[in-house]
Amino acid sequence: MDKQRDFVLRTIEERGVKFVRLWFTDVLGTLKSVAIAPAEVESAFAEGLGIDGSSIEGLTTASEADVIARPDPATFQVLPWRGEVDPTARMFCDILTPDGEGAAADPRNVLKRALARAAERGFSFYTHPECEFYLLKDADPSNPTPVDQAGYFDNVPGGTANDFRRASVRMLEDLGISVEFSHHEAGPGQNEIDLRYADALSTADNIQTFRTVVKEVAIAQGVHATFMPKPLQAQPGSGMHTHMSLFEGEQNAFHDAAGQYGLSRTGRQFVAGLLRHAPEFTAVTNQFVNSYKRLWAGDEAPSHISWGHNNRSALVRVPLSNKPQSARVEYRGIDAAANPYLAFSVMLAAGLKGIEEGYELPEEATTEVWSLTDKERRALGYEPLPSSLDRALGLMEDSELVAETLGEQVFEFFLQSKRADWRRYRAQVTQYELEANLTLL
Repeated sequence: MDKQRDFVLRTIEERGVKFVRLWFTDVLGTLKSVAIAPAEVESAFAEGLGIDGSSIEGLTTASEADVIARPDPATFQVLPWRGEVDPTARMFCDILTPDGEGAAADPRNVLKRALARAAERGFSFYTHPECEFYLLKDADPSNPTPVDQAGYFDNVPGGTANDFRRASVRMLEDLGISVEFSHHEAGPGQNEIDLRYADALSTADNIQTFRTVVKEVAIAQGVHATFMPKPLQAQPGSGMHTHMSLFEGEQNAFHDAAGQYGLSRTGRQFVAGLLRHAPEFTAVTNQFVNSYKRLWAGDEAPSHISWGHNNRSALVRVPLSNKPQSARVEYRGIDAAANPYLAFSVMLAAGLKGIEEGYELPEEATTEVWSLTDKERRALGYEPLPSSLDRALGLMEDSELVAETLGEQVFEFFLQSKRADWRRYRAQVTQYELEANLTLL
């Protein structure tokens, strides 16, 4: 740690950094930032920075307002979009109570607790997200217009998306975030950038940085980027399919050369945990009213609980792996707007529960789940995911696993905040209702 701090202080001086942004995330996943002068960084390492936590969504109560933001020197990077005039760097922070304990409602701390529980069982948790988003000509909510009409893997010479992805990937690489690949997705103006495998905490930090980079590049290029799960009614939604694996030391605990698709018993139990507890944690991985329009509108989003190999209609997919270190499972339900710290926490907890309790994996889905009738799906045991935020919150509220993983403060605040979202949505009179009923009734 001392070496990392020394490196940060030396780099600030050598690069002429003028501002250092301290980043942290609220319970709902919004990135927060406070800038300090370079001269204050050393004391921030030693003592942290006092902030009013009661003004941050869900972080503290008014009676427990004071918290401390302590920067993590391992996350230091100079922000490439700030240029050479006023060089600016950033570090992610851990939020602490005045006595130095991790704040119960800090999403980064929630994930650290989940990772510590995995470590007690000898596991480290790695993730690899496929991040989808739309590029729109502007931010007009009354008429969202994509920047192009291209489709999946289309090459558009001179297209906005090509330039955008190139600039974004370069900027991410400058920030030390490795990108596996990028391409145009199925929807017009829809793109995907996949971040390389990393430990789950680093990946969650990287996702928050990634979203900021995408927004900054969009602004610079005169377009608007959105991670809204379903911004265009007739087009695919934006997911964040997440590949996961557990390691025991240097060994991938999901690998077994003799197992079906190279997946070990531990891996099978992990998948069984994801499937059994998915209805309970869907409110966390899909936290917006709009999330359920992605899940239930078709376009390859999973709406029923099943697993498969080469079956992209399944909620969990097990890719065939030729290398022991590459054995993994892919959860396809999570959307692009999830709070990555909380989402990774509940998915990890569900998988570990499957391992601890020895859950048995049900039969593989070998046909497209979308093509089946409801009666056929019920007969095969493919239960539906929650069909609305309201239903998802009801299932979450009864979940001991989610409550224990998030902790009481995050659990209660999340439910309260999201139920308020649902009430506001339910009270609306939509354009669809007016067009369908105003003159008819």
